[in-house]
Amino acid sequence: MILENFKRESIVPMPVTFISTISENGVRNIAPYSCFMPVLRPFDLVCVASAKRRDTLVNLKSTGEFVINMPGTDMADKVIPTALHVPPDIDEFELAGLKEKPSKKIKAPGIEGCYAWMECKLDHIIEEVYNGFPYVLILGKVVYLEVEDSVYDKESGSWDVEKARPLMMTGSDEGMRFCTVNSIGKFEPYGAMFKNGKDPLERMYKKEEGQECK
Repeated sequence: MILENFKRESIVPMPVTFISTISENGVRNIAPYSCFMPVLRPFDLVCVASAKRRDTLVNLKSTGEFVINMPGTDMADKVIPTALHVPPDIDEFELAGLKEKPSKKIKAPGIEGCYAWMECKLDHIIEEVYNGFPYVLILGKVVYLEVEDSVYDKESGSWDVEKARPLMMTGSDEGMRFCTVNSIGKFEPYGAMFKNGKDPLERMYKKEEGQECK
């Protein structure tokens, strides 16, 4: 079956994240985003694609801060409440019945109940227009990364997807279908991609003795 180009969400599973921000006036905002990705393995950058008319965009432009919260499947019922178009003076933590998790490096709060939090400082924004539709790419620098101890093995730097049950979605003609990921039990080291069997970025992942894991 041949699909139209814009139906990519019908075949590509996408992560569901909640981006939390705070306005200059102190109003807390949350919005779900699935067009999100890390920017290459060596970098501490993340990229989020967004429509231009979003309170999230207004807030992070004015404050330069945002938190990318990674929810599990138990928070699927919070997607629609945080996606509703409401006036910018509405506290969306209260609207969605969510509690804030104080951030360590920025003022914008995280969301309690998620399994990981990326506190970000705005790096830069790319504004474009495609077929008459304006959109932006938000590049953020991760300044603090935290994950629940129960889902992360600090010795190997791997996490248990079965415990975290990361919330994901696939699109359809009628809406969103929520899902998660499962381990298939197969592992390959990064070095397997190179002739000498060594990962050139290995030193970045080797923690010095006594170094605190952030």
